[in-house]
Amino acid sequence: MKASNVVLGVIGGLAAGAILGVLFAPDKGENTRRKIAKKSGDLKDTVKSSFNDFLTSVEDQYHNIVSKTEDVVEEGKARLEKMNHELNK
Repeated sequence: MKASNVVLGVIGGLAAGAILGVLFAPDKGENTRRKIAKKSGDLKDTVKSSFNDFLTSVEDQYHNIVSKTEDVVEEGKARLEKMNHELNK
């Protein structure tokens, strides 16, 4: 399962749980609206944090792949130079 699907699933579950919890709690309309607004703000912060964590993970993986690719290219160049040097003897 892709990490992005897991993140979206968790965020969706959090949103649904928060909204249902507020809507089914016995309270005045004004208080309910206030709670929904607060939960929405909390959810927005959670989504932003989760998304930033996801982007950081993707960025780290990208840099890791670039570094490994550079190592492979350098190793390939060294092997070619060695082969070329041995052929020109």
